[in-house]
Amino acid sequence: MTVRLVDAGWGRELTDALRADAGELRVISPFIKAGALDRLLSLNPGKVRVITRFNLADFAEGVSDVAALKMLLDAGARIRGIRKLHAKLYLFGASRAVITSANLTKSALDSNHEFGLVAEDATVIATCRAYFDDLWRRGKTDLVADQVDTWAETVTRHRALGGRPGNRAGLGDFGVDAGVTGTPPVQVPTAVADAPQAFVKFLGESDNREPLDWPTIAEIERAGCHWAVAYPAAKRPSGVQDDSVIFIARLTSDPNDIRIFGRAVGMKHRPGRDDATPADIAHRPWKEKWPRYIRVHHAEFVAGTMANGVSLNELMDTLGADSFTPTQRNAARGEGNTNPRRAYLQQAAVELSAEGFSWLGERLQAAFDEHGIVPQETLDQLDWPVLPDIAPEGGG
Repeated sequence: MTVRLVDAGWGRELTDALRADAGELRVISPFIKAGALDRLLSLNPGKVRVITRFNLADFAEGVSDVAALKMLLDAGARIRGIRKLHAKLYLFGASRAVITSANLTKSALDSNHEFGLVAEDATVIATCRAYFDDLWRRGKTDLVADQVDTWAETVTRHRALGGRPGNRAGLGDFGVDAGVTGTPPVQVPTAVADAPQAFVKFLGESDNREPLDWPTIAEIERAGCHWAVAYPAAKRPSGVQDDSVIFIARLTSDPNDIRIFGRAVGMKHRPGRDDATPADIAHRPWKEKWPRYIRVHHAEFVAGTMANGVSLNELMDTLGADSFTPTQRNAARGEGNTNPRRAYLQQAAVELSAEGFSWLGERLQAAFDEHGIVPQETLDQLDWPVLPDIAPEGGG
């Protein structure tokens, strides 16, 4: 079973999940106590990100600990604060999600009846990750040690004055007002988790590489890959299905490599609709030779430069023939090319194996987490297409 309902024993559930996958821990918890936190940190999770409340009244009342924030920072975690936070969510890499009423406190984990679910379903996990990422972006800035020290002094002073509820001068709320109005925007739809295929789409040619310090936004603007990726006139991309994941990559130099810097959800090519218009070619003259489109949506890109992307050379060195569907298939039947570096020669794109999809997806997500993504507000300022007037598909 991939989803279980649970009403007690959350401490065991969290530690079991962390023992199974300690690579990345994401936590949303309004209240965090040092004792409960220490239990998780003792299992040495890798990357840790936490969303909590920064209301000093909570710390003054003892329902949450300033010391816990310091413990997190000392462990290398990143922390952001949201006002009026009530959600509780624990994510363990891409393998397990815990949605519960339990805060990260000893009583909630060990004593209280707290209801929720434990999920290993890929769609549920992807949805939870998207929710976390959206709330994380709303949190805007990371907590720093100097701020924690100041808060500790303020709370200590309040307590030393008697800790009176009516005397809360200075006990402000330093969280961000996320102000949810309607459905929060989600950059990557859950369709990514259930994609029927995944491809690496190459931008540039062997004699037209960009250096690693080339800004990703410059490449997005040059290629228009926030809404479509282009194929040559003689090669309509008939093999791409709807909802396939398109990893967007640029040929780079010094050293020669291919850097994956973005991800989007692709649409099946439809002649007429997905051919460059005269206006498209006037805006990007190179589309005269590359006029066939796979349209994409929900695109997201690593912020910064190509150096922040994921190396295709590293993928091929790690997985070998299992990098791509064609080479994996050839290796299984014992004939044909099994060299991944030959598989994409003279190709505009190559299909990833399931192993390649998983490997690349995890590392690109890590790049997003480390370097951030190009803001949607920035992408909104770029050009966006106007669909040509064509007959409905299947019509006369």
